[in-house]
Amino acid sequence: MFDHRKYSAFKPVPLTDRTWPDKTITQAPDWCSVDLRDGNQALVNPMSVEQKTRLFDLLVKLGFKEIEVGFPSASKPDFDFVRKLVDEKRIPDDVTIQVLTQAREELIKRTYEAMAGVKKAVIHVYNSTSTVQREQVFGQSCDGIKEIAVQGAKWVQQYAQQHPDTEWSFQYSPESFSGTEMDYAIEVCDAVIEQWQPESGRDIIINLPATVEMSTPNLFADQVEYFCRHLVNRKYVRVSLHTHNDRGCAVAAAELAVMAGADRVEGTLMGNGERTGNMDVITMGMNLYSQGVDPKLDFSNVMEIIEVVESCTEIPVSVRHPWAGELVYTAFSGSHQDAIRKSVNYHAEHKIEHWDVAYLPIDPRDIGREYEAVVRINSQSGKGGVALVLERDYDIELPKWMHFPLSRVVQGAAESSGLEVSPTNIERLYQENFVDVAEQWTLQDYDLHTEAHQVSAQFLVGGSNLAGEGAGALEALCDGLNSRYNCEMEVIQFDQRAICGGTDAKARACIALQINGTEYCAVAVAEDTTAATLQAMLTAFSRSGADSAKAA
Repeated sequence: MFDHRKYSAFKPVPLTDRTWPDKTITQAPDWCSVDLRDGNQALVNPMSVEQKTRLFDLLVKLGFKEIEVGFPSASKPDFDFVRKLVDEKRIPDDVTIQVLTQAREELIKRTYEAMAGVKKAVIHVYNSTSTVQREQVFGQSCDGIKEIAVQGAKWVQQYAQQHPDTEWSFQYSPESFSGTEMDYAIEVCDAVIEQWQPESGRDIIINLPATVEMSTPNLFADQVEYFCRHLVNRKYVRVSLHTHNDRGCAVAAAELAVMAGADRVEGTLMGNGERTGNMDVITMGMNLYSQGVDPKLDFSNVMEIIEVVESCTEIPVSVRHPWAGELVYTAFSGSHQDAIRKSVNYHAEHKIEHWDVAYLPIDPRDIGREYEAVVRINSQSGKGGVALVLERDYDIELPKWMHFPLSRVVQGAAESSGLEVSPTNIERLYQENFVDVAEQWTLQDYDLHTEAHQVSAQFLVGGSNLAGEGAGALEALCDGLNSRYNCEMEVIQFDQRAICGGTDAKARACIALQINGTEYCAVAVAEDTTAATLQAMLTAFSRSGADSAKAA
């Protein structure tokens, strides 16, 4: 049943001197949204007039200047929606609406009835030219199919003359262009363009649909470059693209085809469309944006776009959708989290002009995201990510040597629950395991006496007195604990820093002790650095159980 031999390879166009691989995209193409037509016809539940109106308003807000609003000759809802836009004067002066029709007179006539009174519009007429459609669907010769296209072009021109107050643009699509012999596709399009007399100044668009994606993107780009080279009246025509996503390459095909000479791209928000979908305008637009090219569309509030699209199409947006998905700016990998943290800090420290942060191709804030979504913690997360959450959400900056013991505690909680660990729970685990201390181990007071570089100290700890000597307060407390509890303890890591300034200044002390061969870490905050250091030692010692061992 699963036999690859039933399929044949796509036949490429002979183009050995292609130039598009040496091109780059330096400006955005003309965009045309087809959400309200191609996107709508692919829905299980087509949009209501109210939903289409809401989506139209969003498309205008995003900056689309050409919007295909329907197939008014095919259904009453589409007809009514077009009339609503025209009658209620909902179309801004700088926006051109586009409507689709087959190359049949009665449908073209009905299309113009729907558009009566519009200021400017594109009439988009099409018929299929592919080999498969000619032979298997229509049973027509090449001449017969070309005649359908030319006659359709004549009717489009004829009915436009009945509405002289409207600024009409004409668009023709050789449907299934990518499955059509290139020389024949050019022959048909030349005949249509000749009928429309482009030298008169009328805007003419030739749209090249990959109605079904049949090849790798480079072969489609070859087709487009070949087409643009050989079209007789190329200088009078805007060449447009309409790629589908059957092979998952609709965006790549459109990008390469723009490099190959196309001027215009049709697509939908989030790639909604027939089968696997249309070319995703958000993905291609953000691809340009990430390369420093103005996409001429405003995606700064991607959350609003997602909400409107999901509401109108009743299709959820994938959490892994390029650029827009909920988890796109979320790092679960520990190494990724650590790199993000270091790279963000490097940016801030060195005041980098152009964005170049590890694992974040753009600044999420540009499209309405916040850094709170950048790092989330689960059992796969590493020490850098856990530390970043505390620093980002709670302004708790820990020394690097504390990242591992902290992440070990958090990872244990994640493995135990099998769930993501929220920032609130990370902070709770930090407090419980490194900061909180029993009352009996709370430093209440201390008295230091220095003589000949030696400190003698008295400590009041949880109501009990403790004495010790050493080169400093910390060594004196260590001496007192070792003597009382008959243990071997030494300081192996220590860090201390101010956490605020002015009259409210406090210090945070972090310490790692080795007690009877085992390491224990703790953190304490106090109004003076000595008290913070001493309390951190007491908190770490309390977790060792050395006092209980002595009592036993």
